[in-house]
Parts: sequence; structure tokens; C-alpha cells
Amino acid sequence: MNLPYSNRALVVDDFARHVSRGKADFFRQFGLDFIPGERNGCFLNDFEGKAYLNCHCNGGVFNLGHRHPKIVAALKRALETWDIGNHHLISMPRAMLGRQLAELLPGDINQTVFGVGGGEAIDLALKLAKGITGRPNIISAKGGFHGHTGLALAAGDDQYRAPFGPNPPGFSQAKFGDIAALDAAVDSKTAAVILETIPATLGIVIPPRDYLENVRRICDRSGALMVIDEVQCGLGRTGRLWAIDEYDVVPDIVVIGKGLSGGIYPISATCYRDKFDFFFRKYPFIHISTFGGSELGCFPAMAVLEESSSAAFLQHVNEMAAFFSEQFTALQEKFPQLLIEIRQKGLMMGLKFSAEKISMGVCKMLYDNGVFAIFSGNDTCVIQFLPPLIIQKPEAEFAISALTKSLEVLQGMLGGK
Repeated sequence: MNLPYSNRALVVDDFARHVSRGKADFFRQFGLDFIPGERNGCFLNDFEGKAYLNCHCNGGVFNLGHRHPKIVAALKRALETWDIGNHHLISMPRAMLGRQLAELLPGDINQTVFGVGGGEAIDLALKLAKGITGRPNIISAKGGFHGHTGLALAAGDDQYRAPFGPNPPGFSQAKFGDIAALDAAVDSKTAAVILETIPATLGIVIPPRDYLENVRRICDRSGALMVIDEVQCGLGRTGRLWAIDEYDVVPDIVVIGKGLSGGIYPISATCYRDKFDFFFRKYPFIHISTFGGSELGCFPAMAVLEESSSAAFLQHVNEMAAFFSEQFTALQEKFPQLLIEIRQKGLMMGLKFSAEKISMGVCKMLYDNGVFAIFSGNDTCVIQFLPPLIIQKPEAEFAISALTKSLEVLQGMLGGK
């Protein structure tokens, strides 16, 4: 395609001048001023045409890779008939997508309100919990992340919200995985406990086997709602359609985003149990999202759900997960002083290194070797390894080869220690 810029520096300069100087300065500092250009499948090309295997996937946006032909085709067909639509009105595409979600979600979760992004969907989930229970307080996990908007931000960690002033009242946190700490925090004023099934920003922390079951028990006993954030870990990422299915728990509210878009059209969903439908029957117009559940976006989302829920697709995810598990274990045995822990559920994978400088060094060397991956925001010793779920074995072997080369170079730089 014809580009309006003749070189990389001009792009970076305009981005710094008109979009974000802070981001431009940050990436320049680490030699990672990557400018994505053409993209297809599991790979992103930079401005000069070098291909990178995308093991970041924007937190799961590109679960099906870049420009998946079925998702692109669904949007093209929709453009022949549909537009944004009107969120105030009854909608056939939203009805179709809502029914499909109800068929796929666990238990009696069969009601959906659509949004544009994950933060908006979390905001609604917490508003809904407050409205249903009449209670003021929300408990989240330390180190968790739910978005950069209003209530989602308030449920997150201090580093993201402190620059904007005091947090709204009623928000507190408990250590993820510590059921005793959560039990002590929940009381008669708790409207909801909100957790990611597997917290990505915390460093892909896999919960103890009975943790989420016990969270469900505490919520049932106290009357608080259990809100599960599957924005990053849902839609097949863990080898099950929903990560929560792995733990045999039915939450009260599930939030879905990122991957539901297919990387093509933004859409998110706040899905809740049938017994809470009374709230929106009483207040049918209390929450309107102008672009939420765009009628155009419903069709790519339906194609995403069809693809992601197929038995063959999920079997493939689990087969590739087994390959990565075997390879990561071998690397940990080879580099025990560098790679100290493997965290994995399906293709939601985190590699914990012995120090922040090690993980950041590995990120840079992976980049130099053609693999794009980043560290976790709330545990910088952990690299998130999130390849597209469509990854094939040759591409997975390329990723392992790049990681091996990176660790060999890093170990040599550290004097073989």
C-alpha cells in the first residue's frame, strides 16, 4: 500500500507531536519504536517490512490472528445492509448475538448488555452489582486490572489511578488466591467481588484449584455478586471457551471483550444471570451505549464465537499448549538461573524471570529475533506469552527458537551464571 511517510522517523515525530510524546520517548529509549504496518495471521510487519510473530496479541484482541478471513468476510457482508444502529431500540443483530452468547455461557447466564470496550463493560458490571444489591462496596484483587475507565479504574491498582486523585469510596482489595483474606474483607456492605479468572497484568497467576469455588461460596453466603472478568482469558485462550469453565463455577456476571472483536470491530459484553433481569425491566433505559453492540460489530462477533467454540479449534489450542509446556520446561531446566517459573493454562502463558532486568532484556532480545512479547504491568519479572490461538507448530517452533537464542545470549552476557 502507498504510505504517506517516507521513513520511520517522520512517523515517530508526528506521533510524538500529535498523539503521545510519552509513548514515543518510552519506546525510543528501549529501541522498541516498532510501527506496525501490514499484518496477517500470526505476524505483524513493521514499517520497513520485517515480520514479527505477535505473542502479545494486545491482551487477546488477536486470538484469531490478524485479519482472520472469516471475521473480515462477516464484516464485509454486514456492511451491505447494516450500520451502527441505535442502542435505544430493539435490534435483530443484538438479539442474534445475545442468543448465541446465552447458548455458550455457563449456567443461567443468558442476559447481555453490549459495550464498546472492556472498561465500559466492567463499569456496567459494577453499576449493576450496586443496583441489584443496594450495597456500596466493591472488592477486587491486588495487582489485578480491569480497565482505565471510571469504576474499572477504581477497582485496579494504585499506579494507574493515583495520578488522577483520590479513589472513590467503597473500593478495597485482597490478595488474589488468598481465600482467608477475601473472607475477612467481604461483609454486609459488599456489592460485588470482581476478579479475573487468571489475572494477566498480575503476571498470569493461576489460581489455586479450589479458590474460585470458595469465592463463589463466600459470595453466596454474604449476598455479594461474583463478577468474573474474562476480557483477556476468555474465548478459548485457556483451552476452554471460558476460563471459568475450568473451575466448574457459575458467576453472577461475566465480562467479555478484546477477542470478541476478532481484532476487526470493537465490541464488549456484560453478561448476567437471568434472575437479575428485574433490574433492567424496572430501568430499561438507565444504561445506553451509543456505539455499544454496534449492529455492524455483532456479525464479526458471531463469527468469533462460532470459530472459538468449535471442538476442533479448542483441541488445537490444547495441542499447541502441550507443545509450549514441553518446550518451556526444557528451557527452564537449561536456564534455571534465568527462567524460574512457568505459569500456564492453555495458551495463556507467563514466564517469570529472576529479575526485572532479565525479563526486560529477554523482551528486547525476543524483539530482535522476530518475536513481539511484553512484560506484565504489575509484575515486571513476568513476560506474557500470548500467541494467537491459530498458531501452528512451525510458528511455535520459531517462537521457541527465538526464546532459546535470547536466553543463550543473555546468559553469556551475565557470564554464564
